[in-house]
Amino acid sequence: MRDFGLGSSTVLKIGLLGPLTGPLKAWALPGMNGSLIWIERINASGGLKVGSRRYMLELVQFDTMYQPDRALQGAKKLIMEDGVKLILMIGGNDLTTEVRRLVTQHRMLVATLLPSDLSPDAPTLVAPSEVHPIYNVTGVEWLKRTDPSLKTAALCAQRDLLGLPSIATYRAAFEAAGIELISEQLFEPSTSDFAPIVEKLMAKDPDILCWDTAYEPFVHALTIEAFKRGFKGRLLSCTCDNYQELIRRTSPEFMEGFVFQFPDFDDPRLNEGHINFENPGAFYDEFCRRFPGTWSAVSWEYASTLELWKSAVQRARTFEPFSVLAAMKVGGIGPHAFGEARWWGKDLFGIDNALVGDWPVVAIVNGKARIQEFGSIADWWSKNRTTLLKHMRALNLMWDQREHLAAGEPQERLTVQDS
Repeated sequence: MRDFGLGSSTVLKIGLLGPLTGPLKAWALPGMNGSLIWIERINASGGLKVGSRRYMLELVQFDTMYQPDRALQGAKKLIMEDGVKLILMIGGNDLTTEVRRLVTQHRMLVATLLPSDLSPDAPTLVAPSEVHPIYNVTGVEWLKRTDPSLKTAALCAQRDLLGLPSIATYRAAFEAAGIELISEQLFEPSTSDFAPIVEKLMAKDPDILCWDTAYEPFVHALTIEAFKRGFKGRLLSCTCDNYQELIRRTSPEFMEGFVFQFPDFDDPRLNEGHINFENPGAFYDEFCRRFPGTWSAVSWEYASTLELWKSAVQRARTFEPFSVLAAMKVGGIGPHAFGEARWWGKDLFGIDNALVGDWPVVAIVNGKARIQEFGSIADWWSKNRTTLLKHMRALNLMWDQREHLAAGEPQERLTVQDS
């Protein structure tokens, strides 16, 4: 029968709180643009139906510049002035203690890209699309299995809440794979000269150079420096955004086999039956047409979160955050972009608010990023749980350690050494 819903003039607002300018914009701005594509599609189909009413969706943006004071200011505005019902964030340094308290006080549903942000003191904070940095173990595991000759690695990262949890994860992954970590370099986010860093990393002739979860400008600078110095081993990174530019500035031969964790969405393997992202190729084509040269690791992630949120809103027949969260987690299983996943994380984050399943291992082959396999994060965890927990605790990154820090207890100085 015909739908006699109450029209679509009512607006439902979604907030995006992230660094839309500055060095981290490649992990926020493309995500915002992907969200806009998703929202425009929903609105073009008549809006989001909740119960018997339809709502037009609006994305309200706030640029944090990755500054804690601005993040708190933006959170207050989105929640108390704009009345959003969901906030999309990168997380990390933007999720200060004050922002957490505000989110919890208002029972606001917030989606972060960093599961390492999760803790029991923020029950409405979830990681439904990205499970950074735990998926990085799949790249290390695949490298070792496909090339058993790899014995040593050198690692670097920026000192922040994107880089540090990733260091702990790569340490654990290398240890589990039997790869010796022979050099580590920790640098400040303000670093501009990477020649001394790469020189130290290459000093002991490692088989693998790992850029951890470095920002796009850092990955490019580090890779170009390794090329200039004639590195002949394998390159590994969490991301490799705009890799075509790196191929141009180095060589196709140098970039061949570069391993990272984020596919282009025109990858043929994203047409397999277990994928839960509608028509990824068309999404990729539209994104590249409208925002040329800016496809990044996060271009699809906020849209994936919004699709999961939409399904939960329709199941709950309300958009109120706490009810939507309950509907989102019902049964403990959720449709992640790369396949069915389970709500998990209590052992690592103190709360089962991360949607964890399989994750793609990507390598550059003949100048194009291509999925090599979908690695199981859960399988790796079942075998190496103790190892990862050990390295997370060594860097004071566990949720209970973070709670102690918030209470003002002293923190041992973090050390990342050249071993």
